[in-house]
Amino acid sequence: MSRRNNLIVIWMNKIKHAAKILTKGGIIAYPTEAIYGLGCDPFNETAVHRIFEIKQRPLTKGLILIASEYSQIEDLIMPTKHMDEILKTWPGPNTWVFPVTNKVPEFLLGEFNALAVRITNHPISRSLCTEFGGPITSTSANISNDPPVKTWQELSPNLFDKIDYVVKGTVGDSEKCSSIRDASTLEVLR
Repeated sequence: MSRRNNLIVIWMNKIKHAAKILTKGGIIAYPTEAIYGLGCDPFNETAVHRIFEIKQRPLTKGLILIASEYSQIEDLIMPTKHMDEILKTWPGPNTWVFPVTNKVPEFLLGEFNALAVRITNHPISRSLCTEFGGPITSTSANISNDPPVKTWQELSPNLFDKIDYVVKGTVGDSEKCSSIRDASTLEVLR
């Protein structure tokens, strides 16, 4: 087996391992378009609450979901009249906030009645969602109010010791965290 093929096999084994951890309710750290993120199964309430606890983040704040393709989130969101424009921004570092369907658990939304979603173009993040078979949470891998980190080596020891697995890789070349816009109005929220 060539060195390149061997590296691909090793990389895919790490992705499969991370997806198994997600399936079992675990928390992972992984690279995204701009920073390291924390992910879990968004439908596992215990795992979602663990992320809030690890980050010391108030439960009133919602979480972003990332997916590898639109079909992974389409039954969670209510399309808006701007769908053609929104779909042109995906995959990519563009997060959109949508009205939700009744399939979204309230514990994901915090004090909001909308859900932030992104179809990621980061190869590791995409592979994680594909292997997991659905969207995963995406929140910065830091304690709330601390600066986000761009490498797995920068993860706070307080955070590192509380997560179940770190997918080592390189973040994308986006300078800032993904933009967040309202899918109904196109207003920039971040």
